Amino acid sequence: MGVHLETERLLLRELTAEDVDHLVALDTDPDVARWSMDPIPSREDVEHRHVPYFQRLYEESPGYGFWAVEDKATGAFLGWFHLRPGAGHPDDEPELGYRLHGSAWGMGYATEGSRALIDKAFEELPVRRILAETAGFHVASRRVLEKSGLRLMREYKSSYPPLGPDDVLGDVEYAITRAEWAQQRQLS
Repeated sequence: MGVHLETERLLLRELTAEDVDHLVALDTDPDVARWSMDPIPSREDVEHRHVPYFQRLYEESPGYGFWAVEDKATGAFLGWFHLRPGAGHPDDEPELGYRLHGSAWGMGYATEGSRALIDKAFEELPVRRILAETAGFHVASRRVLEKSGLRLMREYKSSYPPLGPDDVLGDVEYAITRAEWAQQRQLS
């Protein structure tokens, strides 16, 4: 198996073709679909477009990618995290993201996995800054980013359609620089 990370409670590993059913179940989880800006993919899309994209990303951008996240104690598939080159951003400014099953929310997994990827990026990769974006009204996701050490950089209107009637704030971008990360590490 390829690159993986371990935290106190989580195992993050490369996604493979064996994860297709897990990915389909994640994307069709109603709690998850509510927050996704992407249409729910078909099984064929996951198998023939998404997983091959993940595999290319591992090969073309070593150290970056999408990681399946599993509960170390049970082996349960909880979702995924990504650290990948950000669209429209310099190569040294990757994007952090995650998608977890609704049943895994509120347990600190998103913060735990995000911190592990942030540490990996600044320790192993030529990264200057890490960014993450979410819907402005997605309070839980914003809190995860803040607890992971990122700070609010800007509010903006994206090209995505609103996620629902409450989506009146637009989107937000959070970020952390290498210097900010180093300072946080010294203080902890």
